[in-house]
Order: sequence, then C-alpha cells, then structure tokens
Amino acid sequence: MKNMIVGQSGGPTAVINGSLYGVVSEGFKHPESIEHVYGMINGIEGFLSNQIMDMHPLLKNGDLELIRTTPGSYLGSCRYKLPEDLNNPVYPELFQKFEDYNIGYFFYIGGNDSMDTVSKLSRYAAKIQSPIRVIGVPKTIDNDLVETDHTPGFGSAAKFVATTVREIAIDASVYDNKKSVTIVEIMGRHAGWLTAASALARKFEGDNPVLIYLPEVAFNQEDFLEKVKKALETTPNLVVCVSEGINDGNGTFICEFASDVGVDTFGHKMLTGSGKYLENLIKEKLGVKVRSVELNVSQRCSSSCLSKTDLDEADHSGAFAVNAALNGETGKMISFVRTNTSPYELSFSTADVNIICNQEKAVPLSWITKDASDVTDEFIRYAAPLIQGSVDVPTENGLPLFAFRK
Repeated sequence: MKNMIVGQSGGPTAVINGSLYGVVSEGFKHPESIEHVYGMINGIEGFLSNQIMDMHPLLKNGDLELIRTTPGSYLGSCRYKLPEDLNNPVYPELFQKFEDYNIGYFFYIGGNDSMDTVSKLSRYAAKIQSPIRVIGVPKTIDNDLVETDHTPGFGSAAKFVATTVREIAIDASVYDNKKSVTIVEIMGRHAGWLTAASALARKFEGDNPVLIYLPEVAFNQEDFLEKVKKALETTPNLVVCVSEGINDGNGTFICEFASDVGVDTFGHKMLTGSGKYLENLIKEKLGVKVRSVELNVSQRCSSSCLSKTDLDEADHSGAFAVNAALNGETGKMISFVRTNTSPYELSFSTADVNIICNQEKAVPLSWITKDASDVTDEFIRYAAPLIQGSVDVPTENGLPLFAFRK
C-alpha cells in the first residue's frame, strides 16, 4: 500500500480544480492500492516546507464536489523552479519526504514550467531507482503545451474571451455618429490561442472584432494604423483584439515601446500595456476616439463562463492520470487526442514529459491570414467544440458558492 499526493502550480484556470477533483476522486476509488490521498499546499515549494493536507475530509463534508466548479487553485500554487542539476541537495530532501509520507504516486497539475518539475522528479527517481510514479496533468489557458490537442482551461478562457468581446462589441455599437476604436488586450505571451478565440465572438462575416493580432507574426505599427484607418470606413465602431505578447519580430514586445518590463522567477518578461500603447498610438496618429480594455486575470478566474466540455475533460484527465500511474506509467503527461472534429470526439493518452517541458506550441501560421490581422476558418473549426455547454455553478444568496481552505 502506498499513498498519493497531488499539487497545483503556475497560473490558475477556471477548471484547474476540475482536474484536482478528477485526481482525488479517482484516488479514493482505489483503496486496494492507495491508502491516503494528500494535497500539497502551494505546490512543490510548500511540500518542501511540509505543507500538506489530508484530502479525505473533503469527501465526507461534501467540499470535494464544490471544488469541481471553484476557480483558482484550491491547494494554492507556486512558481518554484527546481534546479537543473539533479545532484542538487534539494532532490534527496524531496525524496526523503516522499519516503516519510510513503508516497508512491505524485501528480502535478500545471503548465509548461510544471511539466519541467515532473520531468526533473521522474528523471531523479530513475537515477536513484525510486519506484515512485510521477505524472503531469496539463492545464493552461495559453493552450501552448505540445503533444496534446489542447489543454484544460483553454476552452473556458476562450468562452470568456469570446463572450466578453461580443459584449464589448455590442456596447461599442450603440453610438454611430462618431468613429471609435476599442482595443481589447488578451493574455498570450508567445502563443496567440486565446486572442484567436476572440474570433468566436463574431455573429456574421465582417462583424467585430474586425482585426485580430497574434504574437506568432511580427507586428508592424504602420501597417496596423493603415488597417485601422481602412476598417473605420466600413465599421465606425471598430473592435481590435491583440495579444499581450505582440512584438516587432526582433525580440521587442510592443508594450516595451512604452516602458520597461520586469521579469518573474522563471525569467519571463511580465507583459502588460500593449493595448494602452496602441490606444495612445491611434489617438496620436489618427485622432479618433479610442479606448483600451485589458481582460487580465478575469480570463482565467471566471466561473460564469465555464465550458462544460472543458470542465468534463479536466475532470476526466485527472482520473486518467491516476489510472496511468496505477498501470505503471511515470514521467508522462496526460495528452488529449482529438479523434474527430464534427462531431467532436476526444480520447486520452500519455506523452513523454521530457519532450513537452520547456516547449511552446504556437498557433499554426496556416491558421493566420496572410495579412496577419485575422485567423482562418480552420481555427474556428478547431476551437468551437471546446467552448460548448454550460455549467450550473452552486450559488448562495445570489452569488457563486466556492470552496476554500479554512
């Protein structure tokens, strides 16, 4: 008999707790193999400080079901990077803690950097011939993990983006006596999947957002101004969607033209302000009314736009991870395999985490129009199935009822 432990890492999503629910609930279904189910508080960093919790009381008090529709990371998160050198003393310290808690199964729910943690732990386990099985469960609204059709969190974030952009477009259209531009800045550092999802907001051909800019293609400011000027001739209340990571193609983010940006613990630039920069550019060069809207963290924490497809897949991927570990797999990430698009069908598999971590999947250039200001119908066909279905989130006194650690 061994115990299992699960943690969450990186930026949350609206369904990261759906994956947690899947892992924990499936763990409870195997008492013949799993004696205790533990949770790491604040990921691997918290585990190093012995911050763990027993998950069994959640089953008894009903909170486990509530967790499923709670956004954010119920167990808390971290952005802790394990050392590249597997000879670093942190590794024997970690594996001694695994032994102390009799951990046989380790699950980590996260994105690119989290899969880096899964890779390092599984490689160290192989090095010392530890029997512990290490499995990654994908999540990220950025949808930029390789070896998987898409990631849990993207569908709900895409639904939120499309819904919000449609609402913004309706709001912008109420005045038609003056030309105006609304710029919507959407998350996406190097991959523009989420910004591309704004195309789902359109009700008919030529509808807002008329212009969509992704970081996969170099952004030319003069060309942008010309396109805005031309679009205003037919769409006086223009909506433009841009990724936070749009860049000049030479390594400089557009937001850096306005100010310097800091970096996080992984060395990633902390991007913000692309929309504001373009707002000032249009105001100065075209002299029309313009505003910018930064969707920011609302994209990843909104429970009001949960995609049922996304939540169900997050749940099932967590359960699949437990069964993969019980079947002897380790050093793997759960992979989503699309078997059909119309009607939409999906299956689950596993992929080698060592070829996934520290890689980024960009939007295919063939899904971006040649003038780099829109996405093609092929992207629409890809993304539309992922936003389908609604979820009834429990409420109390008219507001959503969420689980939280006391």
